[in-house]
Amino acid sequence: MKYLQLIGAVLTSAGIATATLAQEEPAQTLFTNVNIFDGTSKTLMKNASVLIEGNLIKTISTSEISAADATIIDGGGRTLMPGLVEAHAHLMLMGPSLPVMEANTTWEDFAIHGVKMSEMYLMQGFTTVRDAGGANAGLQRAVNAGTIVGPRIYPSAAFIGTRGGHADFANFTSPVGESTNMGRLNMAQEVDSVAEVQKFGRNNFRMGASQLKFMQSGGVVSAFDPWQLLAGSQEEIEAAVQVANEYGSYVMAHSYRKEAIMTALNAGVRSIEHGFMFDCEISALMEEKGAYITTNLTAFDPGLLDIPAVNSVPASLRKAKSASAAFVDYIPNMKQCPAKRAFQTDCVGGVGDCSKQIAYEKFLNADFFDPHTALVTMTSTGGELVALSGDFMNPYPDGKLGVIKEGAYADILLVDGNPLEDFSVMGTSDKWFDGPIRPYSVETMPLIMKDGVIYKNTLN
Repeated sequence: MKYLQLIGAVLTSAGIATATLAQEEPAQTLFTNVNIFDGTSKTLMKNASVLIEGNLIKTISTSEISAADATIIDGGGRTLMPGLVEAHAHLMLMGPSLPVMEANTTWEDFAIHGVKMSEMYLMQGFTTVRDAGGANAGLQRAVNAGTIVGPRIYPSAAFIGTRGGHADFANFTSPVGESTNMGRLNMAQEVDSVAEVQKFGRNNFRMGASQLKFMQSGGVVSAFDPWQLLAGSQEEIEAAVQVANEYGSYVMAHSYRKEAIMTALNAGVRSIEHGFMFDCEISALMEEKGAYITTNLTAFDPGLLDIPAVNSVPASLRKAKSASAAFVDYIPNMKQCPAKRAFQTDCVGGVGDCSKQIAYEKFLNADFFDPHTALVTMTSTGGELVALSGDFMNPYPDGKLGVIKEGAYADILLVDGNPLEDFSVMGTSDKWFDGPIRPYSVETMPLIMKDGVIYKNTLN
């Protein structure tokens, strides 16, 4: 009887403790005296306040918000805006070239580089990064657990591509079917049939992918594939889409040529990567299919030829020159027939060089288009794109990303000035690799919050 009484007392105490914990209110942070860019609007909401509760935005108002227990941050008239979304990064690809990564790089090298890249991205204002190939769920798990500092990560796991295509990183004399460094680490997988697309696609989701990446065109910083390549059959691309549909997710396709882009869209691909031969016919089909595009605008700059990963390999340099000549209509076509475009940097290389490229990519987005278009590209459109991973595979399903709205995640930046009028406050540079070393964090971005946690605050 005494044992039963003791057990009852323990259970009662546990119940009381549980009830007490359940009644505890989540921490609150109240931003006052801010002007808000919400991720979409062409003007700022002036003299506003934003209340954060836990990791979500609870209240937005131009009237006083009552929150007696909140930590109050006076924005001093600064712009409060969503954390940035990088929709096409390669956190694990350290460079300086693909052959070096294949032949002379260990998992420790990749891991250390990934940790530093993750930290750099967050400190440059990116609270969300979609990794477009190379990263499995390891970095994401470490960030989510607080082991390392970094953004939210949407991994694609291994690139999927054909023999001799843009995901074939094997050494020149490597026999067909021989294992590779990138394959062993599930950073790139060679497929040559529908069955192999299904096998490696499903394995990617098993390894924590949020979406699949199919290498449909050739590329520049790769050994065997002309950029004009049409890699993968219609059936193989449809197989990738079928696997993604099984998981309620989607496929992103590395596509350069118009033929490749149209084939991908008609196969059900929802995200076109690069898409350099974009035109108005493609734009119409994208709208019909509900698709998005991400494009690294540095591809339209002569500085492309100065990238070590390009100019250190003669074949890559030759391809870069011909590609630059072929892609000249992208900017006018995108202005004439706009599509849903998200931000892309696509840097392969050291952290310092990628930091420079990010700043230059930011600059080009506003320079080629305008500040508002650039901001939407870097926030709300990117948030919509990553959410295509669906109810099952979206690692962050509880709120919207890339917007300042009630119920959205509390991923927030404070910036000095109005980026709709002076885009330089976003941490831009009008120089690429010949530019100065970038600061650890953007100086005109004094506060960075992700998931309700402040990672940088230099206001005081």
